[in-house]
Amino acid sequence: MSILRRLNLPLHLRHRNHYHRRVTAAAIRHESAVWTTAPLSIVEPAAESLFHITVDLSDSPDLAASYTRAGQYLQLRVPGVTWPTFLAIASPPKLASAHGAFEFLVKSVAGSTAEALCRLRRGDTVDLSGVMGNGFDIGRIDPPEKFDTVLIFATGSGISPIRSLIESGFAADKRSDVRLYYGARNLRRMAYLDRFKDWESSGVKIVPVFSQPDDSWIGECGYVQAAFTRAKQISNPWSTVAVLCGQRQMTEEVTSILVADGVSGEKILKNF
Repeated sequence: MSILRRLNLPLHLRHRNHYHRRVTAAAIRHESAVWTTAPLSIVEPAAESLFHITVDLSDSPDLAASYTRAGQYLQLRVPGVTWPTFLAIASPPKLASAHGAFEFLVKSVAGSTAEALCRLRRGDTVDLSGVMGNGFDIGRIDPPEKFDTVLIFATGSGISPIRSLIESGFAADKRSDVRLYYGARNLRRMAYLDRFKDWESSGVKIVPVFSQPDDSWIGECGYVQAAFTRAKQISNPWSTVAVLCGQRQMTEEVTSILVADGVSGEKILKNF
């Protein structure tokens, strides 16, 4: 049954030095980055507080071609805003090479560069840095018959690089158990609902988990780590791999659960 049918439609002081190091490092990257100016072709709501943003790279083929692996990211700079924002590329590399575009899922946070980005319109320009990061090393979960269980965990806008991973393809249909635990506050905060059917057709079972669901919701509630703990069902930890992207607390807790169940830390791929 399609998932769409099932859905029924003072810490800052303690970490001051760490924050200073992060800001300093970001300033260095900001000053040393090589920027490419490109226009926006799409700015539209994706869910509550989330936006689809597409950047047209038809005049920047080298930048488009430099995106080679799901999970990579870049810096994006909005004119008139001091600091760039880091964004994972949501679209798969094949879209960049075929159509010359990067797609992003952006959470609009008050007072942030991301909020300024989400207020722009089609035709407005932004600056993009080069593509960064190693992305998800899919070679570590091949061949599919050796790693037949793939557990994917994402929360909020962390679904962005997971979309790229799923749509890039990792032979999900050749594995016996591929699950995506996708956490959001409620259905209104969940992006990519229109893609769930295709993702399931590719072999990915989607498990939505809502922390503040509406009264009509009868599915998983709470946090993804709790939902996974209730389900477990890892038949063989030696053939199990996991992909994590989202809040740090989630990734740390899920990692602890998986390792306790016998999954090797080397088989847990993390993003951000």
